[in-house]
Amino acid sequence: MTNQRLTGKKAEDVACSFLQRNGLSLIQRNYHCRYGEIDLIMQDAETLVFIEVRYRSSAKFGNAAESVDSNKQRKLVFTANHYLQKHPTKQATRFDVVALSPQHEPEWITNAFMDS
Repeated sequence: MTNQRLTGKKAEDVACSFLQRNGLSLIQRNYHCRYGEIDLIMQDAETLVFIEVRYRSSAKFGNAAESVDSNKQRKLVFTANHYLQKHPTKQATRFDVVALSPQHEPEWITNAFMDS
């Protein structure tokens, strides 16, 4: 496993544990399809949550949350729609971001963006 993949897995582990401590339940990790990948799919009460985990070792090129640009958001929406076609549900859904850096506690941004 490359250093970048290992760092990404560790960041996802930290984010998953953090969210579980805050009441979410893990449904699936690293959901892949041709459109992209969703790091974590979790349940928050009656809401299905698609979570993007971002890690930045420094803010030199912007913080972790800022790196979820419109292109990344579009890929996440397509991937989430693919997941929902395979796993139909009537539950509400939302997109969250967990931003991580060595200097700060995890930043959990609920409803980080909308499915447009």
